[in-house]
Parts: sequence; structure tokens; C-alpha cells
Amino acid sequence: MSKYTSKYLEDKLTERLEAKYVKAIDESDGCGGKFSVTVVSDQFKGKTLLQKHRLVNTALAEELKEIHASQKSYTPEEWEKVQQHQ
Repeated sequence: MSKYTSKYLEDKLTERLEAKYVKAIDESDGCGGKFSVTVVSDQFKGKTLLQKHRLVNTALAEELKEIHASQKSYTPEEWEKVQQHQ
């Protein structure tokens, strides 16, 4: 069982990336080994998808040694468009 929780990941990404919104969902049936994260940050402005993912991976470098995290990363403007289409 992983020592990492959704709240832990949300707090760390919020702090490291000055995120406006972060949602981490434990997709591992409670063992904490697999997460899906959505991150909205101004730090993503002007970045390619790969560059955004690298920022998230760098922020979670230690954690990613023990867990897997799929991710969606958006600028605030991109996130607003996503929200409008839901």
C-alpha cells in the first residue's frame, strides 16, 4: 500500500505548480498505487502537452518512484473551455 493519498498529491501539486485547481482520484481500489490527476495552472501557458506533463512529473518526481499517475493538464483558459463543454 502506498503512503500517498489523493489529498497529499493535490496539496503538493497546488503548492509546486501554483495550481488554480487540482483533482487527484485514486484509481487503485484503495492501495494508492495508481492515480488520475487533473491540474490547472498558469505555469502551463505557452507550453506543449509534453512540457506540461514534464512539469507535473518533476513536481511528483519522488512520488512517481512508487505510484503511477495519468494526468490532464490545462491552463485556466483551456480548463474554462473544457468546463463549458461538459
